Amino acid sequence: MHGKSVSESAIIDQVVEVFPNDLNPHGTLFGGRVMQIVDSLAAIVAKRHSGLVCVTLGIDSVRFLSPARRGDILVCKASVNRTWRTSMEVGVKVIAEDFRTLEHKNIFSAYFTFVAIGDDEKPIEVIPVVPETPEQMLRYKQAEMRRQARLSVKSS
Repeated sequence: MHGKSVSESAIIDQVVEVFPNDLNPHGTLFGGRVMQIVDSLAAIVAKRHSGLVCVTLGIDSVRFLSPARRGDILVCKASVNRTWRTSMEVGVKVIAEDFRTLEHKNIFSAYFTFVAIGDDEKPIEVIPVVPETPEQMLRYKQAEMRRQARLSVKSS
């Protein structure tokens, strides 16, 4: 089975504006709203890579790094870091851009694991991902390390 490059399914610079109804009582973006946005984007990346329906299996290393505020523009990035037989890891990063100053700050990062499923709703094999850049190769290697850590906890 031949592979597909990371760039063929990646989402780079998807933008979403923070509206008043996205804010908590502190005037910052609800964490759940960020999760909703990034889960949807990660699922699209997984579908684009595999050409299959994919469901979220888990989310690792969720980090809320800094708050976003009303009017900020969220710049989202998501790409497949690694694939295994029926699953794949999609890394997501969100940057908040102040539209007045164009200042950027990292606000969120996480790793989503998706499983591809067939019409019978059973896991189905996915095509490999082919990392091309040094950064993609590093994420590929780190994804396997995260997977091994998850599996070692699971078997304990």
